[in-house]
Amino acid sequence: MDQDLHHDLHALLPGRGVASRRHALGLVLGAGYAAAAAPVLAQQAIATPVDGLVAGEVSFAVNGAQVYAYRAAPQGRTGLPVVLVVSEIFGVHEHIADVCRRLAQAGYLAIAPDLFARQGDPMAYGEVAKLMSELIAKVPDAQVMADLDGAVQWAGAHGGDLNKVAITGFCWGGRITWLYAAHGPVKAGVAWYGRLVGQASALNPKHPVDIAAILKAPVLGLYGEKDGGIPLDTVDRMKAALKEGSAAAKASEFVIYPDAPHAFHADYRPSYRQDAAQDGWRRMLGWFKHNGVV
Repeated sequence: MDQDLHHDLHALLPGRGVASRRHALGLVLGAGYAAAAAPVLAQQAIATPVDGLVAGEVSFAVNGAQVYAYRAAPQGRTGLPVVLVVSEIFGVHEHIADVCRRLAQAGYLAIAPDLFARQGDPMAYGEVAKLMSELIAKVPDAQVMADLDGAVQWAGAHGGDLNKVAITGFCWGGRITWLYAAHGPVKAGVAWYGRLVGQASALNPKHPVDIAAILKAPVLGLYGEKDGGIPLDTVDRMKAALKEGSAAAKASEFVIYPDAPHAFHADYRPSYRQDAAQDGWRRMLGWFKHNGVV
């Protein structure tokens, strides 16, 4: 999508963001915040400029379905290292788009696919419980893996170097980061507070602790000591599983931030902790560089 048009849509169609824009000029990702993420403190949210970048919506086909994504990359460059960005349960809203722009400003082609579109629109939900039960719980892991494969393929055809691919994700996307590191062609992963254990189901047959031993790429786990949804004993279980696994599993590491809650990187929410978020970002870029994703 033309960048000027992208900005015009922001001006002309304020409010709920993705949901309203879908009915206007097709799907425009990276706009607004999901109502279920409230309270949203947009005044503290980081806003990364698009200067020197190409940024906006792209799409690609996966198993007969059209998958949309937000991507940002340095303008006029090819052979770029690629980072898959996997959203929280709230979808590819403004925060996730800004993460892509931050990575692009650091020299990466960053792409965040809309992994929930077949099941529904996260922006349409005002309650987390309903969002989880009516949409997120219906998203199959196999579908997500295939869509991420499609994003990698798109990146390779549009300036990305497929020998230098990484993945990072937040909350729901943190869990997916661990799973994709055991599935896809990535050299490194960084999981921000993704759940590590869970009940097996038809749609979610494996959880990170179940695939820890077969990781194909090392993962850096960034977690909060005060995360009420991810007890530290589950981190200990994951560490033990990693020690018994592949070379990539053994090379994986955790950083636990004292006093940090869940979603400490989400700068648009009250859970944001600047020191932990900035340190995690620095460690993420260092992890990518250490593992050859530069």
